[in-house]
Amino acid sequence: MEIRVLKYFLAVAQEENITKAAELLHMSQPPLSRQMHDLEEELGVKLFERTNRKIVLTNEGALLRQRAEEILELVEKTKADVCPETENISGEIYIGSGETEGIRTLARVIYRVRKKYPAIRFHFYSGHAEDVSDRLDRGLLDFGICIEPANMSKYDLIKLPTTDRWGVLMRKDNPLAQKKTITPKDLLKRQIIATNQAMAEGEFSGWSGGLYKKYSIAVTYNLLYNAAILVEEGVGIALCIENVIRDYAENPLCFRPLEPPMNVGLDIVWKKHYVFSKAAEVFLNELRNVLQENF
Repeated sequence: MEIRVLKYFLAVAQEENITKAAELLHMSQPPLSRQMHDLEEELGVKLFERTNRKIVLTNEGALLRQRAEEILELVEKTKADVCPETENISGEIYIGSGETEGIRTLARVIYRVRKKYPAIRFHFYSGHAEDVSDRLDRGLLDFGICIEPANMSKYDLIKLPTTDRWGVLMRKDNPLAQKKTITPKDLLKRQIIATNQAMAEGEFSGWSGGLYKKYSIAVTYNLLYNAAILVEEGVGIALCIENVIRDYAENPLCFRPLEPPMNVGLDIVWKKHYVFSKAAEVFLNELRNVLQENF
């Protein structure tokens, strides 16, 4: 399976029409149709359902589209990383993270790196821990920010100085907003919007003394912005990290920490035995410098 053919396949999947895809690729339609037929023959599956109006991907075709996008992304990343070792260092750095105040430390590092090496570019991927770990393992990210506890056996890491505090995001007119902290019993008979991270359920189960199974989980989320809108519209209250949604006078929402406290550390991680690009080495060295100077 050639990279060129994967690009052809993605063009057909995007345009849902062989003729339009051929125009996009600046080639004639018959050779493109033949390439798609040969690809189906090579894989032994049907990738397209052909109708009079458009071409639709089969389940196998949809899976190939996802994998092809990841493969081409990795190819472009590899091209950018393999650059001459000159003073004018360039390259692409891919970082994955959930929503956390720990990004502020990375922002300082990125500012300093960009000041010295403006040809280095950064790309952030936002997702929960399982997403970030999966993309790290497949080589689509150079670094990930992970919330403790997590399985770190396959990663090298640097601990970040930030600690995230869990609590409840709610409307200011909610009766719970009168409390300074939120206890496990306070969450009984409440409509709760909870993170869908697998590790979080175990942590909350321990914090609540076993009451978590009795909570009414109305909605789950992976990123907090949409969850905050649901809270604002009265769907429920959200279990979340502090400072992701900023508190200000006009904001109808407020945050209250959990009691007993539930605080978690943060690590920046990368795959063990990972071969860094020159740009990634620069970033990692600057991160160590910032941590040594400020913390």
